[in-house]
Amino acid sequence: MGLGLGLELYLDLLSQPCRALYIFARANDIPFEFKRVELMKGQHKTEEFRKVNALMKVPALKDGSFTLAESIAILLYLVRKFKTPDHWYPSDLQKRARVDEYLSWQHANIRGKGSKFFLTKVLLPLLTGQPLPPEKLEGITEELNVVLKQFEEKFLQDKPFIAGSEVSLADLVALVELMQPVGAGYDLFEDRPKLAEWRRRVEEAVGKQLFQEAHEGILNSKNLTADKIAPELLEQFKHQLLKQAG
Repeated sequence: MGLGLGLELYLDLLSQPCRALYIFARANDIPFEFKRVELMKGQHKTEEFRKVNALMKVPALKDGSFTLAESIAILLYLVRKFKTPDHWYPSDLQKRARVDEYLSWQHANIRGKGSKFFLTKVLLPLLTGQPLPPEKLEGITEELNVVLKQFEEKFLQDKPFIAGSEVSLADLVALVELMQPVGAGYDLFEDRPKLAEWRRRVEEAVGKQLFQEAHEGILNSKNLTADKIAPELLEQFKHQLLKQAG
């Protein structure tokens, strides 16, 4: 590691993977410098940031001269480097496999559908000046409900946490992802008592105050206005979102 250079995390807390990293590092007293990269302002497109992550996405890690992209890879790097408590990424072969299973599944499912809901419900109307047609939103909500059912039946089942009796990276990543639709006004915990109980346990395990602090921005996302988005990104965002909303 370079002399005098500590760990830097490049984050925007509107992004689920960034929040998971932020909470994990703080909950485990991992010392890091918080480098805020505002996606809405296009700060991830700068030449300066490209040197940290050529993919021009957050989160990104810089540890001396070592840089790393992809949130799951970064979480595992922190687990190993700082030897965090075993429950986060259990040494038990089968418990660890349960964590890996969720982390492999989540990208296109909970994260994918949760993001789509947030972007089409919150960002698209902001960019186009009109809300999404109700039937479109209904379809996107239905897609989300399908993966929520899979999450409850396959991953959570009747256990306190995904890997068993203790909180792991899988629970933290999952809950942070489920907060994205909540930030867009869909309280998916309301009619799902099992999910609501699990949420309470995960929040308590990582620290309720820390969890709330990390989610402040996303839970106030209704205050987002088009003028907070860099003009050169408006068209690009609009194009991407319309394609996604399909």
